[in-house]
Amino acid sequence: MDINSILAKCDHTLLSQSATWEQIKAICDDGIKYHTASVCIPPCYVKRAKDYVGDKLAICTVIGFPNGYSTTATKLFETEDALANGADEIDMVINIGQLKEGNFAYVENEIRVLKKVCGDNVLKVIIETCLLTDDEKIKMCEIVTAAGADYIKTSTGFSTSGATFDDVELFSKHVGSGVKIKAAGGISSVEDAEKFISLGADRLGTSRIVKIVKENENK
Repeated sequence: MDINSILAKCDHTLLSQSATWEQIKAICDDGIKYHTASVCIPPCYVKRAKDYVGDKLAICTVIGFPNGYSTTATKLFETEDALANGADEIDMVINIGQLKEGNFAYVENEIRVLKKVCGDNVLKVIIETCLLTDDEKIKMCEIVTAAGADYIKTSTGFSTSGATFDDVELFSKHVGSGVKIKAAGGISSVEDAEKFISLGADRLGTSRIVKIVKENENK
């Protein structure tokens, strides 16, 4: 697969707790230069980043991150604030405890509430696959589809492990036709990126692919 086609599916990501504006600005520059799908950054930098990039690059941010257990009202406020600050895409974390308790209506309603406020803006739903059983992953495919979200996403990158080929393959078999797949967490090579895409991922959450391209340019 052509490297530019892979880059076009990358949410170029920097979500570390210690991220500074200079680092955020640098990944925005990279996102513009390499034509990534977006940059995924902490909410506190959204307005500054959007003012900086204008219409040259989509800005993605995270909601209820990374644990997902804030209230729906809190996630709603975070989402409204992010959109007001210029976010183009929202990656929300589900309430994993509610899912494990079998409170599926709660989980679905929360996604619906956030999608309603997102409107035409993209909503991706992070389900943190490393903490779920296969049955729970399949149930989340059903819930994300029913709630009308745009993407189901594997991982925050902050838990015990990230995306796996098996999980993306499972999503592909069970998610509805209107829902796309984002693999995130631990994608560290072009070969891995190609494999995730071949299995059905439409987006990749990673910082490594751009770094690899830059390293190759400097050889």
